[in-house]
Amino acid sequence: MILTHLKSFAIALAVLLPIPAAAQGWALDGFDPVAYVTRDAAVPGRGDISTSWRGKEYHFASEDNRALFEANPRAYVPGFDGLCVVGLAEGRSEAGDPRQFVIIGQRVYLTASADRKQRLLAEPRGLLMKAKNMWVKLRP
Repeated sequence: MILTHLKSFAIALAVLLPIPAAAQGWALDGFDPVAYVTRDAAVPGRGDISTSWRGKEYHFASEDNRALFEANPRAYVPGFDGLCVVGLAEGRSEAGDPRQFVIIGQRVYLTASADRKQRLLAEPRGLLMKAKNMWVKLRP
């Protein structure tokens, strides 16, 4: 009887808590892209609420967030395909950390660290312009 309850509990946890994203290949390491905008927070998505867009699997904290994303994915996906803005501005193509996000204007951007996030906040216009120039060179 106790073993049955433990199995049920383990199954419930697996559904409610995200599995480590690296093992799953989830976009944004499993963080909910809509929560950046609606909650100004990096919120883990759930394993059972997801959608595919442009070959990536995005996960969400709620069905409402998934619906918002599906209605307008470009409003929620980080700029520069999630690359670190500061790294791009310095000529490097490196992944941003989904926990280190900044909203500038109406766009979400990622940085690779808290220090770089502060740099972006201190000089948003200049770094975004440099990053955009590098982004144009990197894209096929």
